Amino acid sequence: MKTLPTLVLALFVVAVVYESGEVPQTANAAPPAQDIATSPQGETCVINLEKRRKTFDESLPTIGVILFDDVLMTEVTAPIDVFSKPRENGTALFNVVTVAETLQPVSTESGLRMLPDYTFSDCPKLTVLVVPSAYDMTATVDNDEIVRFIKKQNAHSDFTMSNCAGSQLIGESGIADGRKIVTYIGGGGDLQENYPALQVQDDQTVSFVEDGKFLSSNGNLASYISSLELLEKMSSKEHRDFVESYLYLERLTKWDQSASGK
Repeated sequence: MKTLPTLVLALFVVAVVYESGEVPQTANAAPPAQDIATSPQGETCVINLEKRRKTFDESLPTIGVILFDDVLMTEVTAPIDVFSKPRENGTALFNVVTVAETLQPVSTESGLRMLPDYTFSDCPKLTVLVVPSAYDMTATVDNDEIVRFIKKQNAHSDFTMSNCAGSQLIGESGIADGRKIVTYIGGGGDLQENYPALQVQDDQTVSFVEDGKFLSSNGNLASYISSLELLEKMSSKEHRDFVESYLYLERLTKWDQSASGK
């Protein structure tokens, strides 16, 4: 008579499972597909940084661009655009990397997300340090990690270049005291007041300044000016001309004529 209690117990287990809506899985059964849209963690994306880092050539000069929240997109992409172009024979002249406080994606002011190649702690020594800006630099200038990184890299860089309000980080770090510098159009007065040790130039008439190892520009598309000037200094006039032709720069400077066919 042991069969009856066993049958009753089995029916009870089935009833409980049915009521709970849970279906037991066999050893080889695939788990139910998770709806990513309703997942509490949302979607994730895995990037293999090692593959990117393996292309790093230690024999080449390294251009490093700092990333931080709401950084101005053009001031990051302009130097990358200029220095990443190869020679006419296709060989590279520079390593071009981005670096941030963490490896988390950084959103520019335009919403474009960028993934840093290195953090402040594992960044290689930079030949050129590029310091871009944001529309509101308050949090960035107050970030001790960023200021400390600028000081560290400037100690051995051949050149340090700021674009737009990146000049405020240069001023905060104190690395260019006594040097000429230019900032965004209309920002020179505040920069001089906040950092009196800098020799702030007239941003109404000056778009680019070079003083020793320090270069600066008004930023935005003027970041191409500082990048191309430095590129020529580090390579040759012929290579600069090649890069400008690669970028169709003449079409940009004469866009009205090319557009109308005049």
